[in-house]
Amino acid sequence: MKNFIQHGDMITLVAAAAITSGQLVRANSLVGVAATDAAIGDEVEVKTSGVFEVAKTSAQAWEVGQPVYMIAASGLATNVAGTGNYLIGVAVKAAANPSGTGVVRLNGSMGHPVTA
Repeated sequence: MKNFIQHGDMITLVAAAAITSGQLVRANSLVGVAATDAAIGDEVEVKTSGVFEVAKTSAQAWEVGQPVYMIAASGLATNVAGTGNYLIGVAVKAAANPSGTGVVRLNGSMGHPVTA
């Protein structure tokens, strides 16, 4: 295939804000986990598929198989399909309330914003 470019599970983005390795990163509808730290304007590799422990809304309990969203305003993961949140995958491990992290299998495709 002359037109093949890459598998697409690692995408290079330009950081719109300071990024920490392991942080959820969103560029419009593209959501993934940062592979490295990056300063504003730097390129950063973002993994769009796989299973990751990510920062979540602490006051939530998650069950295995629940849809997980990224809150656009805070960058935290949540199990609430609020307006403007982006569907990023499913919980693959139960998470207690309270807890600061949850384990998510990224859906490997674009995050879809929830609308009212």
